[in-house]
Amino acid sequence: MPIISTFFGIVIRMFYKEHEPPHFHVEHQGQQAKCDFDGNIIAGYIRSRTARSLTRQWAVSHRRELAANWERMKRGQALDQIEPLE
Repeated sequence: MPIISTFFGIVIRMFYKEHEPPHFHVEHQGQQAKCDFDGNIIAGYIRSRTARSLTRQWAVSHRRELAANWERMKRGQALDQIEPLE
C-alpha cells in the first residue's frame, strides 16, 4: 500500500483497487483508521486527539490532491506524494 504522506508520526496511505466511497488510510502509533477526504474517521480508531486533528487539517488542505490520487488509483496509475503538514 503506497505511502502518500507522512508528518508528525502520522502515515497516510492509499490502497490500490479500493472501494467507494473515496478514502485514505491513516496510521499513528500502531493504531489505524480509514478517513474520508474531509479527514473524518469512517472506520477504525486513532486515540490521539492531536493526531486526529492534524489528519483532518491535512486532508482538508489537500482534498484536490487526494481526489486526483483516488482517480489515479482507479486507473491503476502511480500515486503522487502529497506535501506533509509542517
